[in-house]
Amino acid sequence: MSQRKDDYADAVSYDESLDDRPSDDELDAAIENLEANGFDVVVVEDGEATLDEIQARIPPGASVMDGHSTTLEEIGFVEYLTEGDHEWENVHSEVYGIDDDEERQRARREAQASDYFLGSVNAIAQTGELVAADASGSRIGAYPFAAENLLLVAGTNKIVGDLDTALDRLEDVAYPLEDARAQDAYGAGSVIAKQLVYRQEAEEGRTTVVLVRESLGY
Repeated sequence: MSQRKDDYADAVSYDESLDDRPSDDELDAAIENLEANGFDVVVVEDGEATLDEIQARIPPGASVMDGHSTTLEEIGFVEYLTEGDHEWENVHSEVYGIDDDEERQRARREAQASDYFLGSVNAIAQTGELVAADASGSRIGAYPFAAENLLLVAGTNKIVGDLDTALDRLEDVAYPLEDARAQDAYGAGSVIAKQLVYRQEAEEGRTTVVLVRESLGY
């Protein structure tokens, strides 16, 4: 099922002013402050380059899990993890191949501690903070600590001026679009139930933010 922004944008009211791509100076400020807060930052040109970057960073034999992300869908990562020619342990397919509900839920929790966990964020402040939220927490649960290595992929359209504006973007851009997608996909809307403000990474090299010079995700 398609889940791109264009599928919902015409029918959903959201603040398009919080979805613009930044100037070069604004991008540079975000990179500088993210790195000052302990995040590694890589800037790539497009989705194809992003997939190449991910492939280069994850070694053969690593266990790999992803949290739901329109951005990862758009760059082709989800399809590659499931069907691509790689030597990773595809934890996602293992988890969702379990029929028993309780066993699958337990496996989802264990998957948070995979060698590599991939996801996205809902907003990035130029001041160096990341904002992400979930209904269940199955995505952001890995971000603060559980995953050994974390790769967060985001279009530069998610960069805004400061933390307050990043929280506004979550409420006024990401949520209405995700709510529409959830209604379409599951027959029930979404909710901002569990929210993370990721201010700093103390473990050197653990968390890499891959910024894509495209408008991606919600």
